[in-house]
Amino acid sequence: MSIDLGASSSFSGTRPNSVASERDRLFLAVVPDSDTAARIYQRAGVIRRARKIEGALIRPEHLHATLFFLGERGALPEQIITRVVHAAAAVKMPPFEVSFDRTMSFSEGSYNHPFVLVGDPGVERLKKFRQMLGVSIMRNGLRHLVRANFMPHVTLLYDKKNVDEQPIEPISWIVHEFVLIRSLYRRTTHIHEARWPLRS
Repeated sequence: MSIDLGASSSFSGTRPNSVASERDRLFLAVVPDSDTAARIYQRAGVIRRARKIEGALIRPEHLHATLFFLGERGALPEQIITRVVHAAAAVKMPPFEVSFDRTMSFSEGSYNHPFVLVGDPGVERLKKFRQMLGVSIMRNGLRHLVRANFMPHVTLLYDKKNVDEQPIEPISWIVHEFVLIRSLYRRTTHIHEARWPLRS
């Protein structure tokens, strides 16, 4: 990828030592800072044992809340990625707090149920930010990427067990930026291709 992000953004590109695939998945997301990610991981381990869940925990550096899934890299023309980047760079919003206060499983499929953090009203600012980003994406001619249904969540693991909703002590962090993530196909690796700081 070779993208001009403008002065307010930074772009790393796929790492030279990574093996890129046309089936790599691209998405926009917010990610917790490293200390918060470590706390989430530790808390998830405690909950996993208490609720007798067997699925492997997602590594701290992979924890995130997806804003928009873009698709597989091979199905995305370069001009679409460029438009997404321009849309992202145009969004202005000051940093905000996001907070998750419950865990639950999503009933997707018959085996791999995502076990996730959710929150309400701690995610209202995140919803507002996603709405603003969605408007910018649509203005750049990419309406098909913007879906109305959105439940902010952080996936902790996948498991065959479907776990009921349960309150937890809130886990919060301040969102200072959002990122374009490339998830390498069949490799437990996330590459942060670009990042945009939140600003007024």
